[in-house]
Amino acid sequence: MDENRFWAIIETGWMAVGGKTKTRDKLVAGKLSEERALALEETLDDVIDAITEELNSLSQEELLAFDRILERKLFDIDRADIHAHTDGSDDGFLYCRGFIVAIGRAYYEAVLADPAKAICDAECEAMCYLSWHLHEEKFGEVPNSGISRESCSNQAGWPSDESPDAGN
Repeated sequence: MDENRFWAIIETGWMAVGGKTKTRDKLVAGKLSEERALALEETLDDVIDAITEELNSLSQEELLAFDRILERKLFDIDRADIHAHTDGSDDGFLYCRGFIVAIGRAYYEAVLADPAKAICDAECEAMCYLSWHLHEEKFGEVPNSGISRESCSNQAGWPSDESPDAGN
């Protein structure tokens, strides 16, 4: 399992629902209204189901590798500058990051480079722990990697006074 295969599995999920390529391309380009972007959330249940089918066919080693990549992707966009555009509590920001990953590689890379492309309150909770839960269900406990997907774990992305729940 490498990054290309990781993203290909996510793309397979999108192909199962017709791809929505034009809509996702507009989102990447920053030319999609927030309302239309949020409408993509409705499609994500079916996308996640298709991704789950793909993940079910993986070996324990491959599934764990997928989860490690997912965990790293969520960690890398755990940053205050991205949170400024997505909003949300700790959990809400995690789910927003799940949306960013679930939309696919092009959108993920666009938000990584330009956080203003993130959509406020667009969430995909199911993506955040999809492979972790599946691994636990099929193979037992997931070994700790030392990286956390939880919000505010990426210390390099958060000045100490900028966490979503700072001051609460």
